[in-house]
Amino acid sequence: MSEQLCGQSDWFTINQNQINQFADVTQDHQYLHVDPERAAKTPLGGTIAHGFLYLSLLPHLMLDELLGQIGQVTILNYGVNRLRFIAPVHEGSSVRLNWKVISDEAKGDGRLLTVEAIMDIQGGNKPAMMGEWLLYIT
Repeated sequence: MSEQLCGQSDWFTINQNQINQFADVTQDHQYLHVDPERAAKTPLGGTIAHGFLYLSLLPHLMLDELLGQIGQVTILNYGVNRLRFIAPVHEGSSVRLNWKVISDEAKGDGRLLTVEAIMDIQGGNKPAMMGEWLLYIT
């Protein structure tokens, strides 16, 4: 890798409708996600997004910019290393992805990129999530 591939997304707001739709798709209807009245009575003070919801936003928040830097290729999810959900994302919060390719190695007929991914919460003092996203490129 001759130059550092990196980027930062725009802010993306997660609303209750998105949380509810994700709960329906995944069959995860825990009240902390879908019951604003009950969730308001917890120390969290309201509903929060599923960690896997904002993990699933990585392609939306990153791939267009990455493809703009490396060209049009086929990208497949290969896995995630060291994934941690650090701070809850409350309904109505905005998140932003900071990412950088930390390794690029030959693998089979393609390349395996390891991307450091850190998701910030607007106004927060801790990231929502951090991990390494593995992408197989052909």
